[in-house]
Amino acid sequence: MRRLPFTVPFLLALTFGVPAAGLLTPASAQSAAGVSAADIQKLENRVVAIRHEIVKVRATDAVKADELMSRLSDLHDDVTYLKVKLRKEGRVSFQEYGDLNGRLEDFGAQVRAALEPPAQAPAAAPAPPAAPTRDDTSGGRVLREVPVGTELDAKLQDTLSSGTAAVEDRVEATTAVDLIRGDRVLIPAGSVMRGVVTSVTKATRLDRKGQLTIGFDRITINGVTYQMRGAVTEASEGIGGEKAKIGTGAGVGAIIGGLLGGFKGALAGILIGGGGMVAATPGKDVELPAGTILRVRIDSPLTVTDGGR
Repeated sequence: MRRLPFTVPFLLALTFGVPAAGLLTPASAQSAAGVSAADIQKLENRVVAIRHEIVKVRATDAVKADELMSRLSDLHDDVTYLKVKLRKEGRVSFQEYGDLNGRLEDFGAQVRAALEPPAQAPAAAPAPPAAPTRDDTSGGRVLREVPVGTELDAKLQDTLSSGTAAVEDRVEATTAVDLIRGDRVLIPAGSVMRGVVTSVTKATRLDRKGQLTIGFDRITINGVTYQMRGAVTEASEGIGGEKAKIGTGAGVGAIIGGLLGGFKGALAGILIGGGGMVAATPGKDVELPAGTILRVRIDSPLTVTDGGR
């Protein structure tokens, strides 16, 4: 009797509806391929579209637009990180991509909400006396609020390496410039920021890159220590120079860049991810020499005593 030329995988496919070996469905083929450069480009296109929406917000609320643009800049940094990771490592997980895509969608919805005209409030009785603002006098002291999202540039005091660091190692940095609000210095240069290493991954011979995460949890200003939560967003090579005062308008960001001659620019071989994660190129450990300038974003409300300078 002549045998039929059916293979076992083919029979399984007929019987159970399971694809035979090598016959990937479109979904499984996509999973095997991973996140592509085209996928990352979609994220970049979304960032551009959101930026155009924020420009429209500026026409009616410049302060709100500045806040949104600062937050968009952080999201764009995360997109750039995935782009560089894909180019250097050849792979970005769907979890990383999906998380960032979801955050961009949520942020885009917030921007669109800011474009909607405010609802017309009905006529109301005279308003009661205004409640005290955060900038208020309490017990003879003037309290000032440092807004969430404010960025401080601070000089790392000791060398930090993913090859030698351990979780819970202390980290100390001193602010490089005065943070000014109006005519007041809220955080003077030389204030001490303290934090800890919250995670460490050492580089290996198999090209696994070194990583470490730094979280700052307190700052001492004019001898008074305040609790805070701060994450690293940038690392630059410091070259010394005189202290400089920078007015920051509404107090959002002590942006220095290379304009004052105190910084050489981004530290070579270092990538900054979300949550303060600092990563090196594959096969190398993170090396942050003493004197490195870390840009630290304040992620929790911080109210300080105005020293009156």
